[in-house]
Amino acid sequence: MSGTYKAIGINLKSTPLGESDRLLTILTEEFGLLRAVAPGSRKHKSSLGGRSGLFVVNELLIASGKNLDKVIQAETIESFPGLSQDLKKLTAAQYLAELALYQALSDQPQADLLHLLREHLTRLETLPAFVTLPCLAHAVFHLLALAGVAPQVFRCGVTQTEIVPDFSDPDWRTGFSSAAGGVVLLSELENLRLDTVPLLKATSKVLSDYPEKGTASHPASTATQTPPELHTQITAIELYLLQQLTRPDLLEMIMQADPPTFASNQVWLPIERILRHYAQYHFDRPIRSATLIDPCFSPASALSLQEL
Repeated sequence: MSGTYKAIGINLKSTPLGESDRLLTILTEEFGLLRAVAPGSRKHKSSLGGRSGLFVVNELLIASGKNLDKVIQAETIESFPGLSQDLKKLTAAQYLAELALYQALSDQPQADLLHLLREHLTRLETLPAFVTLPCLAHAVFHLLALAGVAPQVFRCGVTQTEIVPDFSDPDWRTGFSSAAGGVVLLSELENLRLDTVPLLKATSKVLSDYPEKGTASHPASTATQTPPELHTQITAIELYLLQQLTRPDLLEMIMQADPPTFASNQVWLPIERILRHYAQYHFDRPIRSATLIDPCFSPASALSLQEL
């Protein structure tokens, strides 16, 4: 792009630059992810000061630069001031921003991603605090779905057999494997492991017969597939909640329940951890903001805060 251009975007990252500027990472509808300097935005009376804050949606006029573009003008369309007033909500919002950064593309329209992020930030800000963690899990699942990598939660990732949680058996378990794409039957993983043992032994013999492997003339150059790694075992209630993440009205269902059976942070913490592991596996990057989830939402941390 040359000259000046207009865009609508949300600030996902802000870094001090020089004495008074900020370097913004912005998710825009029209051009995807871009970086631009907000000149003088750290000065006390700068018109760009508040408009360069995190999670502020602006209509921007931007000048193209040789190395970095520059924000000339910004008019705020939407902001989420309530997020900064609640540590749990702010942590969840930063988590979602980080996930959006990982999946956003540059130089391509990202209207759907921007719309979805704004929708879930609005829910985080406006809904009661007791649904913050399920709201986060719901948003993470739908961001993954938009990226085309949502975990499979209704069928086994190995056999495509439907998996239904059995609430009548307190010891019932199934598996979750990021490598397999979601939930898996434990029996199928065990069968795959047993089937692989003789294959590995046969491959070892081939390797001894063909020490100079790596060419088409050597059978040992064909990689031996191993069963997908099991990340964790999950209970019937955890599978049920993973399946409910596909519902657009999940949060309304939780808030209307009497008693609020599925609103406890203790219930949702394992779900967040599963989704976190899955997202980090697919994007091959750590979600740094997620390190604050346990301190914010674990029952022990809540108790210590009340004692202060």
